[in-house]
Amino acid sequence: MFASIVGRVHAQIDPLYAQYLSNPLVINPAYTGLNNNFTASVAYRRQWAGYEGNPTTLNASAHSSIFQQKMGIGFIAVQDNIGSSKNTEVNLTYAYKIDLGQSRLSFGLQGGMVNYRSNSDNLNPYDPGNWQANQNITKPNLGAGMILSSDRYFIGISSPRMLPEKASVGTSSVSIYKQHLYGMAAYIFILSERVKFKPSVLVKGVQGAPISADLNTSFIIDNKYTAGLFTRNINTYGLLLQARMDQGYRFSYIFEVPSNKSVGVRYPTHEVCLGVSLALLKSHHNSFSNF
Repeated sequence: MFASIVGRVHAQIDPLYAQYLSNPLVINPAYTGLNNNFTASVAYRRQWAGYEGNPTTLNASAHSSIFQQKMGIGFIAVQDNIGSSKNTEVNLTYAYKIDLGQSRLSFGLQGGMVNYRSNSDNLNPYDPGNWQANQNITKPNLGAGMILSSDRYFIGISSPRMLPEKASVGTSSVSIYKQHLYGMAAYIFILSERVKFKPSVLVKGVQGAPISADLNTSFIIDNKYTAGLFTRNINTYGLLLQARMDQGYRFSYIFEVPSNKSVGVRYPTHEVCLGVSLALLKSHHNSFSNF
């Protein structure tokens, strides 16, 4: 996320994730309970390591299917930091699922709050006359999404923050969030009994910024190991590795290298995620899911 505390504080941008590849809940509440089990994860992202004031993001989530797989409930908490600014967001999520035979349609909602804080004590303003005091602003949040999926494909659209929140700080206007719209699609090609090929794409749009697109390809081996490559807008390139262990645990690692079009190749990004999927209820499944 980026903020400028000079005269007018500009809108916050959704934190960059690559973990949506293994946990779409971070961008779409319709994923709540979609895999018909209990799933929890915690992830940490350190973007542009070594760059002063670089962004870091910590998120935790848990969700479960309930009522014979017809609904899902969950929560997601995110803390995003960059420089002197910090955003903390907590949301409860809900999804209603419709069984279409070979596929399923899920409608999701999320609601909660977002807290924006800035600490300008250690910054040097270019124009002291426009310098803003420290800020602590809390606003409500509402999001929605929809997913159509099967064992072979996944199509989703979502807006996790539908309320364009603003606040007044002195003589300045603070835009805490602008609406973001996400579209995601993936498909599974079965190459052999042991190997699957999974290409996917994520498109993100927000008013006042160019459309962002992630292109991803990955191979799934023995339903346990995943290795893939991706690019964001053809100016950031990344590697995804994931291992599924016994008792439903999984570990993911993502390594990104920006190009000279952004901050340069000297500042890589690291993202790690630890998750678990369990069959806690009698109606839960304990099988592997490709999505």
